[in-house]
Amino acid sequence: MFQDTWQGRLDGEEPLFHRIFQRVKKEHNYDNIKADDFVLHGFAVDEGVRRNKGRQGAKDAPDVIRKNMSNFPVIRPDFSLLDFGNITCEDSDLESTQNSLAKNVSKVLLKGGKSLVLGGGHEVTYAHYLGVKTAFPEQKIGIINIDAHFDNRQPEKGIGASSGTGFWQIAQEGPINSLHIGIQRNSNTLKLFDTAHQYGMKYILADELFFENLPSIYQRIDELAESVDFVYLTICMDVFNASIAPGVSASAYNGIFADTPFMHFYRHILKSKKLIALDAAEVNPSLDIQDRTARLAACLVNEWFMI
Repeated sequence: MFQDTWQGRLDGEEPLFHRIFQRVKKEHNYDNIKADDFVLHGFAVDEGVRRNKGRQGAKDAPDVIRKNMSNFPVIRPDFSLLDFGNITCEDSDLESTQNSLAKNVSKVLLKGGKSLVLGGGHEVTYAHYLGVKTAFPEQKIGIINIDAHFDNRQPEKGIGASSGTGFWQIAQEGPINSLHIGIQRNSNTLKLFDTAHQYGMKYILADELFFENLPSIYQRIDELAESVDFVYLTICMDVFNASIAPGVSASAYNGIFADTPFMHFYRHILKSKKLIALDAAEVNPSLDIQDRTARLAACLVNEWFMI
């Protein structure tokens, strides 16, 4: 399955010809991670989406995103990508699955690797954050959430955590340092805005993301980065307009586009020396059109590889 997933155009075996599929290594031993390696886990889970009453299918996304990553050219001569395969959810036990990912992520970070996770539903947020916090329990973690939603609702009784509760869960463990970019007024109740204010979750509305406002956006990003020790970036693909990201659990007719100013502030985030973890969530291949959403997610990941 590994070779079937990572395939691309073979122009030559010399490094100048290399594409990502030629440099990725299937790995099982965390002791083999070196400093600055990109280390990939697939979070093939959408139990949280089911609990959140969303459209299921995101569990099938990690391998589809991998295929769309495969053919990008390798830009950095020292580029190294280790693939530890997929984590799946057995018997609807989301909590154990999140803990499994967290343990693996902490191993990656303690070896000096950069953690990359392909979702899966946005329940990956709590798991990925927990992995960062497990690795660095005494450090201050900043989270940048590019998303139409706050994902800060309180878990429902009898249902538990879901794809929409990650930031509420994080806030229960202590002061939260988060910046949410792309928030839609028509996708969040007043209660969710109130919860964001209550816990000090800072945000930038989708309506504020225009070119003339870039200096202010940069400033907000820099303020967060400067106030923490490490940065974790999570991207929910439903932040994007349905025309470029049709394959998501909750599509947005008025979502943002992946052009100016988005690519400007997105690359600004990626350039932060404090960024150690990134994930892309909510790609749903069963609802996608010509792999548009998966391809966009792959492109956003590849931007990190090129910094």
